[in-house]
Amino acid sequence: MDMQAQPSIPTPPNEAERLQALRAYMLLDTQAEADFDLLAELAAVLCGTPYAFIALVDADRVWFKSSIGVRVIQANRQEDYCSWAILEPEGLNIPDLTLDPRTAQLPATLSEPRYRMYSGANLVSSGGHRLGTLCVLDVLPRQLSEGQIRLLSRLAGQVVALMELRVRDAQLERALAEMSRLAHEDVLTSLFNRRALMQALEREINVARRNGSALSLLMLDLDHFKQINDRHGHPVGDAVLQSTAGLIQASLRQVDIAGRIGGEEFAVLLPGTLHEGALHVAEQLRKRLASFAFQDASGLSFQVTASFGVSTFNASLTDAGALLAAADRALYKAKQAGRNRVEG
Repeated sequence: MDMQAQPSIPTPPNEAERLQALRAYMLLDTQAEADFDLLAELAAVLCGTPYAFIALVDADRVWFKSSIGVRVIQANRQEDYCSWAILEPEGLNIPDLTLDPRTAQLPATLSEPRYRMYSGANLVSSGGHRLGTLCVLDVLPRQLSEGQIRLLSRLAGQVVALMELRVRDAQLERALAEMSRLAHEDVLTSLFNRRALMQALEREINVARRNGSALSLLMLDLDHFKQINDRHGHPVGDAVLQSTAGLIQASLRQVDIAGRIGGEEFAVLLPGTLHEGALHVAEQLRKRLASFAFQDASGLSFQVTASFGVSTFNASLTDAGALLAAADRALYKAKQAGRNRVEG
């Protein structure tokens, strides 16, 4: 049988911008969603067709967010009707696919189910880019009524509205996550701020009460920090605080919680850690900090030490205030005893 060559499907003149707009919706390769399926199903019902799809035309493929009548995930862009549809400002309506030279030799026309009719309304972004189609197909040649074509176009607008809503939901979720991070994070060191640390301490105390598990708290204060600022400048002082925070984080387990509670003072929650274990953690951190070489703006190295106080949840220390006060007393004792030491 003499087969005609399949015509190559051209790309829109604004293809690069169109693909950028498409990918901004972050829908490609996502899971099926009931809201999109409902719109596709409504299209099939309103147009009286057994098949309906929400199709996004990617660089080399057509990816289907929703498919009604047959399960399809993606197709070669050069072999799909929707690639022709996005070239037309008003979408594409072909009553008989076997008679149209653009579609007669496409695999979907020649294989089962043998599609004979296609009608696709473009999914047009707010920037005017044709991203894909809401399309309906039938195995019988037929012409949709003007009313059906109009409703299909309006449904396509609802698909885009849903896409826009998903983008706004994602943006809102990211904004809320960022607000939560800023509300709980110390801006300079990226550790918990005092408020977040106190919330975590209350939570861990409740766990310790409920489960009878161990919980320790260590506090540390950088020794003679004012002299660092006076001698090297505040930017270097800030860098010291940031590096100290990094050293603390690198020395802890994943379950431990570190925070900056003010100025040059830090605190660390050690869930599941008894008093002797907390003293060991504090001593290791003290040694690590004392041996770290900080640098000023000229590249001159200098050392920084810290004093540590440790307290542990027990029958006499049963709330956050008492645990903090005990660690603070131990910290004061370490400073009175000469600094650069651990007390608890």
